[in-house]
Amino acid sequence: MEELVGLREGSSGKPVTLQELWGPCPHLRRGIRRALEWLKERLFRVGEDWYFLMALGVLMALISYAMNFAIGRVVRAHKWLYREVGDGHLLRYLSWTVYPVALLSFSSGFSQSITPFSGGSGLPELKTMLSGVVLEDYLDIKNFGAKVVGLSCTLATGSTIFLGKVGPFVHLSVMIATYLGRIRTKTIGESENKAKEIEMLAAAAAVGVATVFAAPFSGVLFSIEVMSSHFSVWNYWRGFFAATCGAFMFRLLAVFNSEQETITSIYKTSFRVDVPFDLPEIFFFVALGAICGVLSCAYLSCQRNFVRFIKTNRYTSKLLATSKPLYAALVALVLASVTYPPGVGRFMASRLSMAKMGQTLFDNNSWALMTRNSSPPWPAEPDPQNLWLEWYHPQFTIFGTLAFFLVMKFWMLILATTIPMPAGYFMPIFIIGAVIGRLLGEALAVAFPEGIVAGGEVNPIMPGGYALAGAAAFSGAVTHSISTALLAFELTGQIVHALPVLMAVLAANAISQNCQPSFYDGTIMAKKLPYLPWIRGRKIGSYPVTVEHFMNCTLTTLAKDMPLEEVVKVVTSTDVAQYPLVETRESQILVGTVERTRLMQALQTEPASWALGQQRFLQDILAGGCPTQPVTLQLSPETSLYQTHSLFELLTLQTLFVTSRGRAVGSVSWVELKKAISTLVNPPAPK
Repeated sequence: MEELVGLREGSSGKPVTLQELWGPCPHLRRGIRRALEWLKERLFRVGEDWYFLMALGVLMALISYAMNFAIGRVVRAHKWLYREVGDGHLLRYLSWTVYPVALLSFSSGFSQSITPFSGGSGLPELKTMLSGVVLEDYLDIKNFGAKVVGLSCTLATGSTIFLGKVGPFVHLSVMIATYLGRIRTKTIGESENKAKEIEMLAAAAAVGVATVFAAPFSGVLFSIEVMSSHFSVWNYWRGFFAATCGAFMFRLLAVFNSEQETITSIYKTSFRVDVPFDLPEIFFFVALGAICGVLSCAYLSCQRNFVRFIKTNRYTSKLLATSKPLYAALVALVLASVTYPPGVGRFMASRLSMAKMGQTLFDNNSWALMTRNSSPPWPAEPDPQNLWLEWYHPQFTIFGTLAFFLVMKFWMLILATTIPMPAGYFMPIFIIGAVIGRLLGEALAVAFPEGIVAGGEVNPIMPGGYALAGAAAFSGAVTHSISTALLAFELTGQIVHALPVLMAVLAANAISQNCQPSFYDGTIMAKKLPYLPWIRGRKIGSYPVTVEHFMNCTLTTLAKDMPLEEVVKVVTSTDVAQYPLVETRESQILVGTVERTRLMQALQTEPASWALGQQRFLQDILAGGCPTQPVTLQLSPETSLYQTHSLFELLTLQTLFVTSRGRAVGSVSWVELKKAISTLVNPPAPK
């Protein structure tokens, strides 16, 4: 049926079809068709990814803002319910605890029922995938829905559970990038390119961080430090462009919704610009970094051992295996009961959200000096103009509440990490670090109430600067990253403490990286995901160790002159993904590889031209169309462990064959490489 588009001019009412309308204009039609084809070619050009990265950044910004908007409404409803139930302790306790218990149990049950991959932050699995390991269904679109719903319920519990969204948002961004990549591949008919896919995943990880903090620079650097062992400079523009689009759109939406007058930083500070710190304070900033490094080692060790205990304990392991929502509800009940404001929650600022905690901790005024000669009462409701009073209680003072918060949140966060639900753990660590820095800053403000004298001038100490340095140092030590210093600057919009913050982060990392694996590496070990450990002191001890010391000498090869009966026996008795192909059984000269699945298909399809009773060889199958792959990279028995480790990390390899003068003599996979590194780091005791 033809589509009618109008009436012919001067006619008696006869309708005009689309074909008749354009029929007299063949040149115009061809011109428009060529223009559309050119536009499609430019938009879906293989080498240009601007449109793809911009769409990724905008989509993630919309998702992040929509989640924040919905979560904010739910949190406000919870606070309204808590205020309106009356003064009865039982009703107030129930309104405070039942809410997070219901949300957390639903988050765990819903996400785990859709897919078990939706739990946790997702960063350890993504780090494994970027190293070349394939995790089936981890980036499936159904995992996206489970992660969004589960994470929204988790964050709607507020500061009761004390969890963030950085890790899950990186996972969501990578899933969106994968889905957009599939759309582009189908649209332009491009074959799948694994190298390009990994490049896009690395850029998507930066977008995930940038759309949470509106921090494009630190988003790119943090994703590189946490998730990559090697990074190509060519991918820099991808990450920065996508992260900038996401961060700009995220802050622009706040302006459009009248939440901000213009695009500003998330945590507004008023640090002194002319003399933000005195020179002698550098020593205290470095000492703060050392304290954060030691405490981060204690946190990482306790967290890893507690997770191991939960998995091996008879009761908790059974509960996690049979009823994850019940375990989540029990943990939520414990955490909510501890943070109940009329109880011990009054001593740990439990009525403040995580964002409000950050804003108050970065205050440049000394709370200890403000309350030294006065004892303001604990307010019945939080005062928006004096939120810092939530950190003060007449029975505990400022030092007591900060120390109590630090001790309680230390074990509460470790307990929360065992809940099988979508959640991020970076922001809680950032806040804990800010409390550590604030505690030291308040102590220095009391010890030097007039400030430290330097060059005849006296400048009061700003505890907010120490809170900023502590947040960057502790979070950097836990994640083994330096970019948290830049993240602190982008979050506050000020860079006056650049040098002391960076020195604190370096001191914390120097201690943490020499004593404990990072939080994400520890999670990889706990989940038993495939990974390549870092070689400590690699330039000293890894060069004398060569491939011939740790390679797998048991190598099953297929020769071109091998009879098909023997080929069938080899294929049916082994389950390797690919076999090394050699020229002859005698020479063992490596010429390529053949995949097991393709070889089995070729063996099941016998050409009709073969005569009955004729002796057939593998080369006949290969000549009949069974594809082979060349071996472009090989190892020598004299290759050092350091060089082998660098090749596996740089090229995201899984297996390499070892040849000596062309002869296949062995193979090296992740198993042999990890065993060699373990022997190097922890040598066996001499007999």
